[in-house]
Amino acid sequence: MTSVTRLASAFLLGAIGLPAVAQDVQYELVNQSGLTLMEFYTSPVADGSWGEDLLGANVLPSGESGTVTIADGEATCDYDLRFVFEDGQEMVDSVNICELASYTLRAE
Repeated sequence: MTSVTRLASAFLLGAIGLPAVAQDVQYELVNQSGLTLMEFYTSPVADGSWGEDLLGANVLPSGESGTVTIADGEATCDYDLRFVFEDGQEMVDSVNICELASYTLRAE
């Protein structure tokens, strides 16, 4: 099983505007950063806590992608994303996951 396939493991979250029973939200995570993604965290914007690394023991090399599935039942679309790369560099972004089809990490 490749690291891309492993990334397809369930990452959890939900969405506003969905029925009372939250539905899964999926998007493609594309790594074009030039660096291997070592850690990946998500959190509702208002949460203030990152929780566990969603990649676990897996990584996402540059040039590869994987499907992120978020299904934690949260009634919000606004999430913070935190990425940690092989050189220790970190990137944090806030996104509306309900409108997200893909998210591409690019070299800065």
